[in-house]
Amino acid sequence: MKRILSYLMPFRFRMVVGFLIKVTGTVAELLLPFILTYILENVIAALDVRRVVLYGILMVICSIIACVGNIAANRMASKVTADFSLAVRRDLFRKTMYFSARDTDAFTIPSLESRITTDTYHVQNFVGMMQRMGVRAPFLLAGGIIITLIMDKALALVMIATLPLIGVTVFGISHKGVPLYTEVQKSVDAMVRVVREDAQGIRVIKALSKNDYENRRYDRVNAELSRKECRVGVIMGIVNPVMTLLMNLGIAGVVAVAAVRVARNASSPATVIAFMQYFTLISMAMMSLSRMFAMYTKFAASARRIAEVLDTPDSFFVEEDQGDDTDKACISFKNVSFSYFGKKKNMENITFSLPEGGTLGIIGATGSGKSTLVKLLLRFYDTDSGEIRIRGRKITSYTREELTSLFGVALQNDFIYADTILENIRFGRDIPMDEVVRAAKVAQAHDFISAIPDGYEHMLSSKGTNLSGGQRQRVLIARALAGRPGILILDDSSSALDYKTDANLRRALAEDVSDSTVITVAQRVSSVKNCGQILVLDEGRIIGQGTHEELLETCKEYREISESQMGGAFVE
Repeated sequence: MKRILSYLMPFRFRMVVGFLIKVTGTVAELLLPFILTYILENVIAALDVRRVVLYGILMVICSIIACVGNIAANRMASKVTADFSLAVRRDLFRKTMYFSARDTDAFTIPSLESRITTDTYHVQNFVGMMQRMGVRAPFLLAGGIIITLIMDKALALVMIATLPLIGVTVFGISHKGVPLYTEVQKSVDAMVRVVREDAQGIRVIKALSKNDYENRRYDRVNAELSRKECRVGVIMGIVNPVMTLLMNLGIAGVVAVAAVRVARNASSPATVIAFMQYFTLISMAMMSLSRMFAMYTKFAASARRIAEVLDTPDSFFVEEDQGDDTDKACISFKNVSFSYFGKKKNMENITFSLPEGGTLGIIGATGSGKSTLVKLLLRFYDTDSGEIRIRGRKITSYTREELTSLFGVALQNDFIYADTILENIRFGRDIPMDEVVRAAKVAQAHDFISAIPDGYEHMLSSKGTNLSGGQRQRVLIARALAGRPGILILDDSSSALDYKTDANLRRALAEDVSDSTVITVAQRVSSVKNCGQILVLDEGRIIGQGTHEELLETCKEYREISESQMGGAFVE
């Protein structure tokens, strides 16, 4: 809670000004029944038309002050709320962008999405309501009680007697609502996950005619969300009817007591009229407070979920390391082991070194650990044991900026966003046009881009759905090459290319990036056969290491893969 409310500190001056304006308008509103009572009891009885007009003008002025004050304060509150939510969403999104892969796995992508959207919406609504009604309602309530006590203590006490009952009801129900709304948000996460998965896999769903299956899967999570929302709605829906009942009982009590007091000349009809107006104002204030408590339950649950993300410590630490002058390798792994969930070893005792400007091929069956090795090298995850060094320095001694500047990466499931081909290759970097074209030519993308009427200015859809699979991969490879990286990683990034294009790509890479250290992860032997060193992985272990010729002699698994692909795998 404190973590979220700290975002309001930069706006405290504007909030104080808005608070004062709101108080002024509320005080003016509270004076209206009091002035009316005075007119009825004192001015009209004196038959002084001039004083009636003057007090009438005073009531008009109070009404204008109340109206203008509320409008001005609400406008200021809206601006503060918008700036507050902007800051929260910005920091929340920025935090998720710098999460380690392990932290992202812990929260899950759908949960992070709903925290950035739904949860910030609930927080924003409550902060706005607090500024609009959180000032006005308590002042109407307190001011109304004080004025009615001054006017008639007996009637005021009848009215006040209902307030503790209302307060206990609202507090008890709101306290129960916070954990319920937390469960609702978890169900929202589950629904977002299904929607996200179906949106990404819509083509496969249609191709396999699984529309009805996915509809049923969505119906299950939707029904679960509806059930929880219904439960919390029923509980929170008790507040308004109970409050209305108690306030109506209070009104009935005031009317009954007022009738007796008027009959005994202990009170006046004008006072009763004023009391009914004040009771209406107090009732409105209590209704507003009940709405605020209902919104508070959503706010508290959402604020806690947002704070969990913001307060997660940055797991990307940097330690001192002077480097190992004896280690001349560009990349070296020494007895590296790693597990995603702390149970099964996903990588075990991985040891190899790659010289500067060398080429490394990594091959193995699906699930053998190829992409995991790349993730460790990019430091998406930290190793459980062992050591990774880049150019003699521990990988943990590089800052995030230093580390990412070393690599150019093209992943199999990389993303393309809705912008031009040019901007997708530049990817926010200040890369000259001639370098973009060079990278596209090496990636075998320039020809098909030039054939498009708009060329490099051709607008791509989100995820590049208006390109073929091979075209997308070539754009991604061009993106990796455009910055002339010192270390180039191609993680199964040519799987959608035909053999001829793949061979042309490898030939162009050998000519253009001969000074770079290149790591190629592939399923095809043809993609790695010319690498200076090849690693064969199986269940997270190295079962073969050497050149293509050496592995054909020494590694049975590699030889079997090579022989199974010989019928056209090697197109040069």
